[in-house]
Amino acid sequence: MDQSVSVITASGESKLDRVAVEEPLQITIDGHPVAVLMRTPGDDEALVTGFLKTEGIIHSRAEIRKLAAEANHALVFLTDEVEWDVTRLSRNLFSASSCGICGKATIDAVMGEQAVVRDGPMFDRSVLLAAPDLLREKQITFNSTGGLHACGLFSRGGELLASYEDVGRHNAVDKVIGGGLLEELDLTECFLLVSGRVSLEVMQKALAAGIPMVAAVSAPSSLAIEFAQQSNQTLVAFLRPPTFTVFSGSTRLDWG
Repeated sequence: MDQSVSVITASGESKLDRVAVEEPLQITIDGHPVAVLMRTPGDDEALVTGFLKTEGIIHSRAEIRKLAAEANHALVFLTDEVEWDVTRLSRNLFSASSCGICGKATIDAVMGEQAVVRDGPMFDRSVLLAAPDLLREKQITFNSTGGLHACGLFSRGGELLASYEDVGRHNAVDKVIGGGLLEELDLTECFLLVSGRVSLEVMQKALAAGIPMVAAVSAPSSLAIEFAQQSNQTLVAFLRPPTFTVFSGSTRLDWG
């Protein structure tokens, strides 16, 4: 989503330009306010579903009894079988578009309990190299504003299964994961591609969804690399065909 604004250029000319929209979304679960996300409006059902998954509140879409998102509020009602502790989130109820974990209260809450993904599946090198162009074609709002991150979910065969844009890269990741859950896709057979750099939080979210490989157009952070190595995730960065760099999990790539 974008909107028109009046600007002044370096030459003093007045003109209209397009900017990405950023608005708050309050998430309330079973009557408890748990977070305010600064996000690009639209696809809120996917965003909230992905947020619930990557925060460890749900395991599947079936655990959401009702989700209603309207006017910057998302009301979530979980099934009776879901047990969750509102205090475990340890958020200050605010997540900026630039950082999804900045509301965490402790270092332990940031690092979380680290699991390990199973070995496999294999991904062909040619599939990886073709992915950036496929995602770029879907970055409609970025084309008009230059102000959004994008994330895509790809199958082992290279099909772009879902793609979303957002002012926050972590929101774009949550939207993709949530969209995959809503479509009941097997995320353990897919890989993520993010349009910018890859941070610790991106790797954490991928791991929470069981996604074994994350690729990025730009650079990884040191914690992203360390986390990927410890969790048996494949991390590919600087994916700019015909080149890329593997920082973790090279055994998942078919180099043939």
